[in-house]
Parts: sequence; C-alpha cells; structure tokens
Amino acid sequence: MAVPSTAVPSVVEPTAGAPSVVVNGRERALGEVGGHVTLLDWLRAEGLTGSKEGCAEGECGACAVMVLRPDETSSTAGADGATASTWVSVNACLAPAAALDGQEVLTAEGLGRPDALHPVQREMADRGGSQCGYCTPGFVCSMAAEYYRGDRSPAADGQEPAHEHGPNGFDLHALSGNLCRCTGYRPIRDAAYALGTPVDGDALLTRTRTAAPAARPTRTSSPQGSFVRPGTLVEALGLLAEHPDATLLGGSTDWGVELNLRHSRTGLTVALDRLPELRSLVETDEAFEIGASLTLTEVERRLDGRVPLLAELFPQFASRLIRNAATFGGNLGTASPIGDSMPVLLALDAQVVLASRRCEHRVALADYFTGYRASVRRPDELIKSVIIPKPLAPLVAFHKIAKRRFDDISSVSVAFALTLDSPSTGSGSVVTQARIGLGGVAATPVRARTTEDALVGRPWTPEGAAEAAAALGSEGTPLDDHRASARYRRAMLRQSLLKLVSEQQTDGASR
Repeated sequence: MAVPSTAVPSVVEPTAGAPSVVVNGRERALGEVGGHVTLLDWLRAEGLTGSKEGCAEGECGACAVMVLRPDETSSTAGADGATASTWVSVNACLAPAAALDGQEVLTAEGLGRPDALHPVQREMADRGGSQCGYCTPGFVCSMAAEYYRGDRSPAADGQEPAHEHGPNGFDLHALSGNLCRCTGYRPIRDAAYALGTPVDGDALLTRTRTAAPAARPTRTSSPQGSFVRPGTLVEALGLLAEHPDATLLGGSTDWGVELNLRHSRTGLTVALDRLPELRSLVETDEAFEIGASLTLTEVERRLDGRVPLLAELFPQFASRLIRNAATFGGNLGTASPIGDSMPVLLALDAQVVLASRRCEHRVALADYFTGYRASVRRPDELIKSVIIPKPLAPLVAFHKIAKRRFDDISSVSVAFALTLDSPSTGSGSVVTQARIGLGGVAATPVRARTTEDALVGRPWTPEGAAEAAAALGSEGTPLDDHRASARYRRAMLRQSLLKLVSEQQTDGASR
C-alpha cells in the first residue's frame, strides 16, 4: 500500500547573495567551490554520503540525486497559477556544485527515515533489491524520479503494458544509467513494478505543484578557477568576447568526465544550461528550432515523436540520467566523432545557429566540422540553437552498433533519412532523396555522399540497395581501436543499409 513520503518538502527559499543549495529541505552554503568541485564531492563533504562515486564518468549511477526542475512539458499549474515542476534524476559526479546555486536537491537521505521509509525504499527492501548497498541510493533516486513522473499511469485493465514498462506504467529506461554489481536486476525491476502512485499528502508530490526555483546568476571562485552563470545571453556573449578561452558548460556530461578522469582545469567556466534564450523549442511551417540548452529529455518530451528520427535516437543516447542533463549544444560543442546526435542531425540536414556579441549566423551542420573535435565555431561564439528544416523525410532509421544495448559509446552509428517516389514498398518505389549521417568512421561525423548518390534513382529493393551498401562500406576512414576493428566497422556500415531495406519492406508487406 502506498504511503505518503515523510521527506521534508523543499520550501526553504534560498537567500540572495552567497551561493547556496537547498538540500533535503535545508539550505546549505556552497562556499567558494569555484568551477572544479562536483556536486557529489560537495554533498559528501557535507556529510551526505549516500551518493557514491563508482565510475566518475556518468556510467554507473551510484551518484544519482534528484533535482527540482520546471516541468515544461506539463500544462498543469498549481493553486497559485505557477507552472508545475518535476523531480529529475541526474549524475552528481558530473555536475559542478556551483551550477546548483539557488536550486533544490534531494538525496537518498532526504526521501525517508529509517522508521518511515519512502515507498521506493520500502519496495527495494521488501523485494531484495539491495545487497552490498553501494549502488542502492542511486537506484532509489532514479526510481523515485520515475515514481513522481507526472504522466506515469497504470496500463488499463486487459491492456498489455508498453515495451519495458511495468503494469504500473514504470519505464525501466529510467534505470538504464544505474548499474548493479551484485544483486542482479530482477528484484530491482520487481520493486519498480510494485510501486503504486503517490498519494495525496506526499510532500514531494505536493512540491511539484508549485514552481521550481529559477536559476539565478552566480559567481564563485576558488584557487583552481572561477564559475559564472550569466543572467542573460547578452552577458554570456560579453564574457566570451572578453574571455575567449573560457569553458562553456551545457549539460556538463562531458565537462565532468574531463574534470574527473583527465583532471582538466580552466580558469573560467561559463554556464549556459539555464539561459532562457537558449531554452526554447519553436515549430513553424518551415522548420523546428531547438534551443541549444534544452536537455535531451526535454526535447524528447516536447517534440513527442514529431521528428521520428530524433524519436529513434533518444532511447539509444546514453541513459535517462545523462539525457536529463545532456544538450544538443553541448554535444555539438565537443564536436566528437562518436557523439550520437551528430549523425542524426546530419541526416536531418540540420543547421547550427552561432551567436557572438557581433552577430548571429547559420552554418549547415555538414560544413560545421573541420577536424577531430574541431569546428568552425569561433572562440567568442556559442551555439544558440539547432534548426531542422521541413519537410521531414518519411523513411528514417538510426542504427547504433555498440557492445551494450544502452549507456554505451558507439563503435559505429548510422542515421538514414530517405524519400521514395511512392509510399508503396513494391518494386515500383524509387529513392528520390537520400541523406545518411555517419559516426565513428572518421575524425569527424560525416555525410555518406557517395552512398547517397548511389541510392538516388534506384529501386528501393534489396537488389537495388546492394551496390549502395558496398559504397557505404567504403565511406569514411574507419580505424582499429579497442571498440572495434576497421573491418568490423565497414561490415556494419554495409549491413546497416541492407537491414534497413529488408525491415522496411517486411513492415510494408505486413500492413
């Protein structure tokens, strides 16, 4: 039986001035953390040691905590007319503590008491979901965030739950970024599927019916460097003009890895993640324009499948914990050849809007990359938004080849966006337009131009696609490394096109 959460509701208003965070309902001074103290390290120094460091790169979830964010996908408003908020799970090992100034954080210690456990904690205990306990607080926080998801609802009587969802509507992908090293996942899944819905009087549910605190401008320094959250885009562009060597912070999912594993230190970190000017999503008759600082989870839920190729990308992009923080701006800013969003955006013929104090301009993503982790973006520029033009290609697919189903780095990734002259899948269908984006096969993400040319004008059949598949296997300059051999990568490129035509024709024939 569900019982109300006994956690203290986070209603303490952070005081102006010195940086602080409301943790488990209590305001705590951040101190001079600068730009190089992670939220995890700060929490543990405060005595909140439930969150652990397992991998220090966002792959295990032992550090997961919950953060209160505006629920921009909800039309629900609280009694005071304020927009509803939502509890979001994030990796504390990747986020700078300074980025939480003025925000509300909930750790496993704040969910319940030993004599009055939270429903999530109770189900994990009753169903044997914890053994050594190292990963358990992170699992509990990710599970609690899904427990409070506003649109989670049980399957109707007699209706099969959606794939990898429980009968209570619990989405197992909420736990895809949490790894268990000893218990095994069945009892953890059982605990998740046994949860009811939050009841009236639950303090954390009640908190979501009022607005989350707005991000406030922040400045804090330490001997290792400074952290600044500008209040406006104009201020951010001014900082970049004066400090072109500053590190720009989006979702911090790459920043945290550089800090923790490579011990990277920069004199100035400028946070862009909460700038309102970078957090819009606008659809017109001509295009979708997606703000560079919207998280992937926010983009996914606000688009709600209206860009099918992105809908295929999201479940395969790292984990929910990562998608709750990662942004298109950050992914494109790193210009990594294995970033999963880049092949998809290339196939969508996306453009990048770059802004500086002097001007704004658009660059086709196909012309954006100039070398390994290099782009045309100048040091005084930031990525403002990504534009996806319409009409969208009707036949799309994203194939990610990796050693694990989820939460893994691609060995190869391929995104297809094709247009046929007929919706039929028979021999009369001919490819009239083709865009294919590739990741993991060159120093930059690339368009498969030779393959695109080989496809256009050919029948959309396995036989017609065979020559193009051979061309796809020769695209890029794949190499041998610890993830895959060059020979394997070429084979996967060829097979991806053959798989697409076979699956699409099978689906068409079954309709």
